[in-house]
Amino acid sequence: MAIREILTDKDPALHKKCHYITKFDEKLWTLLDDLKETLADAGGAGLAAPQVGIVRRAVIVITADDEMLELVNPEIVAQEGEQDGLEGCLSIPGMWGYVKRPMKVRVKAQDRSGAWFEAEGEEIVARCFCHEIEHLDGHVFSEHTDRLYTGDEIEEMQEKEERRSRRRRRR
Repeated sequence: MAIREILTDKDPALHKKCHYITKFDEKLWTLLDDLKETLADAGGAGLAAPQVGIVRRAVIVITADDEMLELVNPEIVAQEGEQDGLEGCLSIPGMWGYVKRPMKVRVKAQDRSGAWFEAEGEEIVARCFCHEIEHLDGHVFSEHTDRLYTGDEIEEMQEKEERRSRRRRRR
């Protein structure tokens, strides 16, 4: 296993449609293991193969139980509800934006041996399913937001909201 370099938004690999995986062999297993190790090191919520320069349809998503879920050739099969919240990306470090996503998402994917399964996620996991699967089609979250914010801007907005909230409670 190895920690791989995470590419930034300017890299062409992040803007290519990924190829379907047809061989479920040691090469794929190494990729999945490396994605897990890279994600753990980076501290993100998910990671897609093109983010490490591999234009193949494989992602890792952290589940609600804090486990790393491997998704090979994933596709969204159902979604419901809506959430609007801050989203970031390991390939656009230090920047966040408000993005609308479904509240609940069901995906169909293959495991590292090629067996099909379905998984479901809500809130942050649903957001992550959508975000990572979009990477496989050459898209990044910044395409869905009107503006990107720095960490300092996010902190400032949160502090202002806390002050407003305290004033409302005193009334």
